[in-house]
Amino acid sequence: MAKTFEMATWRRCANWSIARLLRLGLPMGNNYLLTVPGRKTGTPHTTPVTLVERNGDRFLVAPYGVVDWVHNARAAGQVTLSRGRVQEHIDIEELSPRQAAPVLKQYVHEVPIVRPYFDAAPDSELAMFEADAARKAVFRLVP
Repeated sequence: MAKTFEMATWRRCANWSIARLLRLGLPMGNNYLLTVPGRKTGTPHTTPVTLVERNGDRFLVAPYGVVDWVHNARAAGQVTLSRGRVQEHIDIEELSPRQAAPVLKQYVHEVPIVRPYFDAAPDSELAMFEADAARKAVFRLVP
């Protein structure tokens, strides 16, 4: 059974460190700073994320489930991705579990740290990832 996400102290420290490096503009693979306005206050909230690139599209994955940034992104319909001084304001489109399954499979393969939060293993069938997708969120970045 998949683990439930909790923001542990070590993860806060890791997120803080990664966020600082990304703010400085250091390229770190497909890692970006995601900023979304709060759905109630409008105050911007920022967190590091890892994108998936697949068939020419880019996807934003919430591997730990429907966390606050997911609710905020759904409400806003768009996000800001940044590294250093470069910012992209991008519309988003949420995928259905069936559409999200291959993206999640690729994500689990590329980002091993999230594997405990999935019932599906990297070599599982797409049906397992489709079941996981019902508890996650995947957004396509609309160019």
